[in-house]
Amino acid sequence: MVWFERIRMKSKIKWAALGGLVLSFASIMVHLFLAKSSASLVQYGAITAFTEDLNHIDNSGRKGAGYRRLWGKVNALEPLQPYANPRSIPYLVPNGKSNGFVYAKIHGGFENIRTSICDLVTVARLLNATLVIPEIQESTQSKGISSKFKSFSYLYDEDLFIAGLASDVIVVKSLPPNLKEGRIKKQYPIFRPKSSSSPNFYLNDVLPKLKSAKVIGLILTDAGCLESILPASLVEYQRLRCRVAFHALHFRAEIVRVAHQMVERLRGSGQPYLAYHPGLKRDTLAYHGCAELFQDVHTELIQYRRAQMIKRGVIKEQLIVDSYTRKANGSCPLMPEEVGLLLRALGYPPRTRIYLAGSEAFGGQRVLIPLRAMYANLVDRTSLCSKHELANIIGPETQFPADSFEFPPTKSAKQLKEEWDKAGPRPRPLPPPPDRPIYRHEKEGWYGWIAEKDSEPDPSPNDFRDKAHRLLWDALDYIVSLEADAFFPGFDNDLSGWPDFSSLVMGHRLYKMASSRTYRPNRKYLTELLNSTSEHLYHPPRNWTLKVREHLNKSMSEDGILHGFRQLKPKSFLSHPLPECSCTTVKSADIQKGSGLQIIYGEQNECPLGLELGLKTVGSQESSDDDTETQEDETETELLDSDENSQADTIPSSEQDEEMDPDD
Repeated sequence: MVWFERIRMKSKIKWAALGGLVLSFASIMVHLFLAKSSASLVQYGAITAFTEDLNHIDNSGRKGAGYRRLWGKVNALEPLQPYANPRSIPYLVPNGKSNGFVYAKIHGGFENIRTSICDLVTVARLLNATLVIPEIQESTQSKGISSKFKSFSYLYDEDLFIAGLASDVIVVKSLPPNLKEGRIKKQYPIFRPKSSSSPNFYLNDVLPKLKSAKVIGLILTDAGCLESILPASLVEYQRLRCRVAFHALHFRAEIVRVAHQMVERLRGSGQPYLAYHPGLKRDTLAYHGCAELFQDVHTELIQYRRAQMIKRGVIKEQLIVDSYTRKANGSCPLMPEEVGLLLRALGYPPRTRIYLAGSEAFGGQRVLIPLRAMYANLVDRTSLCSKHELANIIGPETQFPADSFEFPPTKSAKQLKEEWDKAGPRPRPLPPPPDRPIYRHEKEGWYGWIAEKDSEPDPSPNDFRDKAHRLLWDALDYIVSLEADAFFPGFDNDLSGWPDFSSLVMGHRLYKMASSRTYRPNRKYLTELLNSTSEHLYHPPRNWTLKVREHLNKSMSEDGILHGFRQLKPKSFLSHPLPECSCTTVKSADIQKGSGLQIIYGEQNECPLGLELGLKTVGSQESSDDDTETQEDETETELLDSDENSQADTIPSSEQDEEMDPDD
């Protein structure tokens, strides 16, 4: 009996152990399933939390002088208000009796597309033509993208675009059926205008062909089709450009929704954020000759693209130039490390939230390491959005096989000896280095061809698709940069004729809210300052910090506006839409003739009475809320002293950047 009880007890123990194993296995499977299903929700940790400073500013209460110095509005520009409505009487509304239809194909990236659409609408108004919604070739050429979006609708909302221009230009989604066949048979005249084309070109050369054929086509490859500065008699066409860019061009709803979510996450717990666009693009670096600022394969890639530009006639210079001389002239972008040092000089604390705009920074994460070391809260779209959210923007797509990779064929000993013999005399012949295996990661990718081939391979289907996706990422970055509390560009198009992401954002911020903190750095001057203290960049002298602050603070105000008027506007009107697309609450009699204010505000651009009264009401409410705040009459020297005295309180000892001391 006792023996039977023992066997029974052992059997119970075995069953209990087996049950425990089953439960453990089930628990592991559940955890694995949850981990797999939630992996796409968060790519990095910044989506839920940021590293905060120990004494972060409480934005729910009163904002002191230190906060206003870093995030407050620019008081000198508050009288500037957006006002792009027609002011000529009468301003005729388009009717059905147009001269014909204009259709267009737009080549290029995000900046080219936005500029070209604004110019295209203006040309259609100039020709009194009906505009067919243009085709964006960056998405049209991409195979397998979502069938929900096609061409223009891949980026922008077609219905809002048509409705927004109802008072300016008749816009249709496609040619009438009786005219489509003629386009297929290429019966209509086609023009390839340049971005510097004058209105006379369209009135004298294009308009007669439009009236006779009733349909013309435009192929835009030069980032626009109309010169930036138009005659004074065509001022209403400049305002039309602003209405297109800032009111009619709406991104599609999926893009806007995700972008606003990103802004909400950046402003979580009431914190402000700064948007920074590096401007490190391969084409820009090649055009200006900035290859030597990089190393290894990146220098070769820039030089290859520069050689292509020289061959096509885009650049009429030598292939090899001194990049450091070009940088000293202000032709090259500011590197991320330099931007971090400038932000530190301005007084932004190490925990400042910085959004990294730009769908692609040439050089990859390596060039961002110094900036990340100075500012831990440096995030981009991949940090703020889940894979699921980004996939909703893209839509369902056809899956392509991964790009095939082939190792270069191995050479026999005889071939190697023949190559050695044909190489010619050498100063001190040395045997070839010992062979080592070539790993896959060293040759695959968009840059893997540089060591094996003399020409860049043709884009694969995945490459075309990535270009289309880049339009969506630029749209997200554009909205987030536009809504930022401060914006800092690493590069703008003050020297080249191409539209640039940063310059378009700066122009939109200048139109929408001129008093927002938008830095307009003079790269030539800042490069001189950085070179003057190159041995003590992380511990600069006091007067150097004061000079940086003085320059960057002035760049946000009238000095920066005047610089943009002289440098940016002749290249791209949307980069500086003043004074045509704005009005001022300052009376004309109060503006001194010949002064900078007259250039900024214009001569007869006073805001309408209704708009001015509304602005005064808002201003009085804001002033009543700020009555208890201290006056901002502190000099830069006093602010610097306060920063140095409070450094021990605001930054813990571990944040003193001792590990970045160049003398260590």
